[in-house]
Amino acid sequence: MGKKVRIGIDVGGTFTDAVVIDAGTYEVLAKRKIPTTHGEGVAHGVVEIISALMKENQIAPEDVTFIAHGTTQATNALLEGDVAQVGIVGMATGIDAHGAKGETNIGDIELAPGKYLKSCHTFIDSKSLTEEAVAGAVRALRDQGAQVIVASEAFSVDDPENELRVTALAESEGLYATGGHEISQLYGLKMRTRTAVVNASLIPKMMETANMTETAVRDTQIKSDLMIMRCDGGVMSIEEVRKRPILTMLSGLAAGVAGALMYEKVSDGIFFEAGGTSVDISVIKNGKVMIKYAQVGGHKTYLQSLDVRTLGVAGGSMIRVRDGRVVDVGPRSAHIAGKGYECFAQEGAITSGTVRLIRPRADDPCEYAILAGQNGAEYAYTLAGAANLLGYVPQDDYARGVDASNAAAWEILGRYLNCSGQDAARQVVDLAMAKLSSVVEELIGEYGLDRKFTTLVGGGGSGAVIVNALAEKMGVKCKMAKNAPYISTIGVALAMVREQMERTIANPTDEDIKRIRADILEKIVRSGAKEETVDISIEIDAQKNILRAIAVGATELRQKNLGAADLSQEQLAQIAAESLGTDTGHLRYAGGTGRWSLFEGSLQKKLLGFIKVKQTALAVTDREGVVRLRKEKANYLIFSKGQQAQTFNHFLEENTTYSDANATIPKVFVFYKEKMLDLTGMQTAEQLYSILDVETEMMGPEEKLLAVAYK
Repeated sequence: MGKKVRIGIDVGGTFTDAVVIDAGTYEVLAKRKIPTTHGEGVAHGVVEIISALMKENQIAPEDVTFIAHGTTQATNALLEGDVAQVGIVGMATGIDAHGAKGETNIGDIELAPGKYLKSCHTFIDSKSLTEEAVAGAVRALRDQGAQVIVASEAFSVDDPENELRVTALAESEGLYATGGHEISQLYGLKMRTRTAVVNASLIPKMMETANMTETAVRDTQIKSDLMIMRCDGGVMSIEEVRKRPILTMLSGLAAGVAGALMYEKVSDGIFFEAGGTSVDISVIKNGKVMIKYAQVGGHKTYLQSLDVRTLGVAGGSMIRVRDGRVVDVGPRSAHIAGKGYECFAQEGAITSGTVRLIRPRADDPCEYAILAGQNGAEYAYTLAGAANLLGYVPQDDYARGVDASNAAAWEILGRYLNCSGQDAARQVVDLAMAKLSSVVEELIGEYGLDRKFTTLVGGGGSGAVIVNALAEKMGVKCKMAKNAPYISTIGVALAMVREQMERTIANPTDEDIKRIRADILEKIVRSGAKEETVDISIEIDAQKNILRAIAVGATELRQKNLGAADLSQEQLAQIAAESLGTDTGHLRYAGGTGRWSLFEGSLQKKLLGFIKVKQTALAVTDREGVVRLRKEKANYLIFSKGQQAQTFNHFLEENTTYSDANATIPKVFVFYKEKMLDLTGMQTAEQLYSILDVETEMMGPEEKLLAVAYK
């Protein structure tokens, strides 16, 4: 074959998918699904699917420039309670000792009804941390059944030496071990210990799989290191997974939205990955995915993951009937009930039959409707069937059913409910959309999305079953992601490396900011990113005294973004005008630099039915036409690096609000070359100048920058 390729593998509960993508043009060259083999077989299944794809497409091992693997294993292990027992060595001294003893004793965490993550605990005064005391503590925990040791000391984020001594000794005793400081750099002993305990409970299982998968990939002779998908949409090396398996939790969800973003050029939108049983919903704003702290068993952790809402409403969700009317959709699916879908029955398979109500699981209510057809065949009534009947699923879509069988099945249900099949399907779709729209409305409100500019994007096998009807109900735009059924796997193949670091620092100095920036750069390069592709953003949360650095980089230079063609200025103007809710006649090109173009539009704002004064708004697009920022009441400046000290500093001052108490600087974004630098987290002008200097120190005096400031 000769051309360079990227391979993505996604191991799901039911199927393992793989795709081969051209590393230059990002087009999908080949894709394949096989049933997931559990236990020892996960690695075996991965090798089987890679080998088959390489053979069929004549791909030589040296042609593979990137290979990554997304897994739901950590999430499933937690859901199923399939975790190791953890022993905690708590440490502190002096007045901190009493509180720390309680805060490091996490007890058992309930992961699912009746399934627990078990932990045992011992405490050592840091002053008496002798080799004998540590060895005695570790052995005592092992005798109580601990398979992994967590060392957690008050203030270890400032000096991890004692935690490192404990983990080294535990490892010499043949146990896996991890320290609280490795998981999070934040103060908050209890939450840090809890996050470390959840992480530790996953280590033995993930180590086994990571080792098997790595060996398996080596057997295919591929030289590229295997990367693993993370819960925040990035990837990391197997070495990092061995230390922090918790980061792969929820990574299946991250992969889908990562794939959609790279293909779809969404600026602001809501992404739905819909399967047979559930739908995962996440938010995209300014072309970026929204992230927050994850919860495990109802407890908060220091794990940052995509803000994903999961609902039991999907293609296979069954219809519930009570007292002769449709009362609910889901949460049980046809898959769980072990029935076929009515809409996928072969032509002629359904001509007559009777409606029966069943319990898919023993403790379910007896109100899930199925069709007992001819020859003893049974089919579930599903949301996919209702959506197909009402015309929401396009002709060539993955979820498109067999029209004749589906219509016959719903006609029978209609007679049972004393209405037409169409009316029954309408009731079902309305119930499902009501559940979904309330979650989506909440997300739109929470993230301040503009409805006029928000697009619902469908992914997964059942995307069309959901987004078309939902967009109609909510009066917003929608589209299906390209290659929707394989979107997660594509996300894995195209993933970026992502790292995050947080420190508890009140009023960070320039020095603190430069230090965290250097540390995160070192960390992301260690995780497999090429240094020249790394983008770093710094956030300061003044209320919680948190200094946060987020770095994103490519595993190898991705010069062009998914083979997208650069758009002309006219095409970019059209996109900018739409995003601002105006037309190109009221828009002007204000200037640009690197991959960025800035447009200024004038909007007619009405107040109480009268025309109000014209208002200006700005939109910044990248060369592929993604609107990366749009703001009303914002100011901009185009300046050269050599003028920064005079021109930009004056611009910042002009947009600063002065009061008796203090000076409040504006929110600022700076665009140059390929970078969008988010400085909205800065609290003082000094912090902002410091970061801008560090970020742009390699630029020549003539090179142009574009700044946007708003209050």
